[in-house]
Amino acid sequence: MAHRSHLAAVVIDVPEDRVETTTNFWGAALGRPLRQLDHDEFWGVRVSTAMVLLVQRLGEGAPRVHIDIHTDDVPAEVARLEALGAVVASSFAQWTVMTDPSGQPFCVVEAPPGTLEGDDVIEWS
Repeated sequence: MAHRSHLAAVVIDVPEDRVETTTNFWGAALGRPLRQLDHDEFWGVRVSTAMVLLVQRLGEGAPRVHIDIHTDDVPAEVARLEALGAVVASSFAQWTVMTDPSGQPFCVVEAPPGTLEGDDVIEWS
């Protein structure tokens, strides 16, 4: 069955003690302040119609950057990416954490309704 996906977010993962300085920096750098989102650990700003920049407060771990791919079928997108060489690191109800062939983490996330529209969305069969 066909499914759709697109690159939706660049996520900057930071320890709790660096959230304020990081969100202030990126807000000033982009000329758009980041706002806290519904999930307490996220601050974000839309940088284009299809892309957001997020700062995620980490419970533990070193700072890093990862990307989020949004899809209307997480299992199908995970299977497609596994066939390309990605590895599942952990799975949750609405997203899966994977690593690319170099070991870099990224997430495959269930897309919010109505967000898989536009030129940047690819339909996979």
